[in-house]
Amino acid sequence: MRGLKKMQSSLKSVDCVIEVHDARIPFSGRNPLFQELLGLKPHLLVLNKMDLADLTEQQKIVQRLEEKGLNNVLFTNCVKDENVKQIVPKVMELIRCSYRYHRAENPEYCIMVVGVPNVGKSSLINSLRRQHLRTGKAARVGGEPGITRAVTSRIQVCERPLMFLLDTPGVLAPRIESVETGLKLALCGTVLDHLVGEETMADYLLYTLNRHGLFGYVQHYALANACDQIEWVLKNVAIKLRKTRKVKVLTGTGNVNVIQPDYAMAARDFLRTFRSGLLGQVMLDRDIIPAC
Repeated sequence: MRGLKKMQSSLKSVDCVIEVHDARIPFSGRNPLFQELLGLKPHLLVLNKMDLADLTEQQKIVQRLEEKGLNNVLFTNCVKDENVKQIVPKVMELIRCSYRYHRAENPEYCIMVVGVPNVGKSSLINSLRRQHLRTGKAARVGGEPGITRAVTSRIQVCERPLMFLLDTPGVLAPRIESVETGLKLALCGTVLDHLVGEETMADYLLYTLNRHGLFGYVQHYALANACDQIEWVLKNVAIKLRKTRKVKVLTGTGNVNVIQPDYAMAARDFLRTFRSGLLGQVMLDRDIIPAC
């Protein structure tokens, strides 16, 4: 809540709020307090990491979001700058259609970037700078949640119009609505893996892939077949990767060293492979997309 209060205190100087979220979970895990606390400002939802998401049902996703009052949605891939050029014109359109109050005479625009951890807020800022200023990084980027720790000073992202962005720390909802939502957030890297458990996450990932008929993991790891048993999958992944460990086993004749597959290392590789897109594009919120 402290992070949200700091964001609120900065709102007087803000013309628009960009909320960044992971395109693989367009409906799950968004912090509802963002809209409550920042709702007076024009709001653009950017669904980032579109290159990792199965967007076959993109139109239905947008339709459902519109039903929830989110009428301004863009899909982006900030690593390759896909669709990022649409952001500044969209933001300017939203600002023009709203009342700027005491900022009406100010020639520069200030945009606040919010979102749960590790969805690409800092990557978005750097991408905008590449697009409009032809310059390098201004915000630190990392593959784990918690890289941005405070509401930073303003970062220029555009010259014409003169536009600055405020990067903010990722803030999760105080209560995650369900265990499944928590697992989806964990798979997308918004919480530290060890807090959930890598083997638990790998089990949920395997369940999701099999349920949706996505068997890219079978080809990637050259497995004999698809399987619902996470122990069998991780054992074979560990064998393929040659990840083993010595374990002491107490027997009637004393301790014996036994070589076992390293299930933890296999689970870690399974998650890393999924997150890098090597298992194909996945829509973790597939069951929430309305049927027509």
